[in-house]
Amino acid sequence: MSRIAGVLRRTFGIVRDHVGTDTLGNKYYLIPEQKTWTGRLVRAKRMVVAANPNEYEYIEGSIPMEWDAWIRGRRKEPPSVEELLKNDSYREHIKLKAKEVEEKELALQAKEYEEGLVATPAKTVAKGHAATTSFGKQEISEDPTSTANTFQPGSWMPNPKK
Repeated sequence: MSRIAGVLRRTFGIVRDHVGTDTLGNKYYLIPEQKTWTGRLVRAKRMVVAANPNEYEYIEGSIPMEWDAWIRGRRKEPPSVEELLKNDSYREHIKLKAKEVEEKELALQAKEYEEGLVATPAKTVAKGHAATTSFGKQEISEDPTSTANTFQPGSWMPNPKK
C-alpha cells in the first residue's frame, strides 16, 4: 500500500491528510512521511490552510493555541472538539473572574481614597510632546528668576498700555 501511495504522490503531487478544522474555519493537514524518487526520506509535515489567506491580515489569535501547539510539534495528537470546547469555556471563566477581581480592587481603592487612607494620585499635565526640544522647560516669563548659582533674566516685552 505504501508503494502505491508513493507512486500516487510522485505522480499527482503531495498528498495530504485532512486532520481537522477549527471554529474560525482554518483547515489543518498532515503530509505523511514519504520517499522521493531518489529514495531520500522526507519527514512528515504539518500545515494549516488559513480561512483568510491574506497574510497581511493575520492577527494574533487567528489560530487557536491547541492547534498552534500541534502545528509546531509540541503535541503529538491534534486537539479534539471536546478539548477545544472545554478550554474555551475555561478561558471565559478566567476572564469573568479577572473582571470581578478588577471591580473589587477598584471599589476598594475608591473606598480608601474616600476615607483618606491613601492619597489620591497626582495629576500632572505636561505641555507639548516629549520629542520637542522645549519639553519640560518652563516658559519664558517677564519676571527674572534666580535659583542658587543660575540667573535667568526675564523676557522684556513693551507695555501695550502706552
